[in-house]
Amino acid sequence: MKDLVAALGLALAIEGLLCAAFPAAMRRAMQEASQTPMERMRLVGLASAAAGVVVVGIVRLLLG
Repeated sequence: MKDLVAALGLALAIEGLLCAAFPAAMRRAMQEASQTPMERMRLVGLASAAAGVVVVGIVRLLLG
C-alpha cells in the first residue's frame, strides 16, 4: 500500500510539473485525448497499465 501511495504521489507531481511547464501543450494533448475513440483509449490504458506493472516488477527484482 505504501508503494501505491508513493506511485500516485509521483504521478501527480509529474503531471503537475508538465502542466506548469507546458500548459499549451497539455491543453492540446487533452483536447486530442477527448476526441480519441474510446476503444483506442482502452487499449492505450491497458497497455500503459501493463507496462507499469512490468517496470515495477523489474525494479523490485533488480533493486530488491
